[in-house]
Amino acid sequence: MTNNHAAEELNDTVDIASEYVYSSDDDLFNDSIYLIETRITADDKLWSAIGYLLPIFAIIALMRDDKKERPFIKYHAVQAIALSIVLWALILIVSIATFLFGSFCAPLFWLLTLWPSYDAYKGNYTKIPYVTAIIKKRSWV
Repeated sequence: MTNNHAAEELNDTVDIASEYVYSSDDDLFNDSIYLIETRITADDKLWSAIGYLLPIFAIIALMRDDKKERPFIKYHAVQAIALSIVLWALILIVSIATFLFGSFCAPLFWLLTLWPSYDAYKGNYTKIPYVTAIIKKRSWV
């Protein structure tokens, strides 16, 4: 394995993202904004992707200290839970409006989670219309 090939593999498995983090702690730069470099690891991508497909994993990620401190996982876990709530509400409304015929179409609504799951696995901060705006407005992420 050449050095170039090893470097390409490393770049494929770990993306680097920089985020601004606000510190209200007096010891850290007197309430200033400072730059923290965080690495989006393969583990982060996997947890984020699975959280959309199976929302129980998003809930577990938010309950585990080592996962909820990761900005990438937290962003996608909160968004996955919000998207699941929206989809379940849509399934309920469609089912009631169509006299339970819509409940047979519920698996089709689940297909809507494939796009954000795939995008999260690529290492992107997925923006879902309305859902992302709501969670950011409420400062959940």
